[in-house]
Amino acid sequence: MADIALYGLTNCDTVKKARAWLDARGCAYVFHDFKKEGAGPDRIARWIAAAGLDSVVNRRGTTFRALPDADKAAAADSHTAVALLVQQPSIIKRPVVEHPRGILVGFKEDEWSAALL
Repeated sequence: MADIALYGLTNCDTVKKARAWLDARGCAYVFHDFKKEGAGPDRIARWIAAAGLDSVVNRRGTTFRALPDADKAAAADSHTAVALLVQQPSIIKRPVVEHPRGILVGFKEDEWSAALL
């Protein structure tokens, strides 16, 4: 069983780059598409606790920008953001990687090399 769990969206270009990076380095991982399979509130709350709300919420994406102002405001608070992210997984920054030493949010090769290799 893989020690790495990669969460994201199958069609996301950044997730595709991250998966290719892992594959090229022979890193075994389990992929979880949170648009198809969901992302539970407990898991999202753990990501926020570990990485911070600003790291987990993708405010730059088109889905977030299209949200009503009330939902954007909900994304500014850790407690209300969890429910919003469960309902709108497209506004979770991608990918999220759970590994034995913690989590990574987003794809930055230098951070991934330090944490996973």
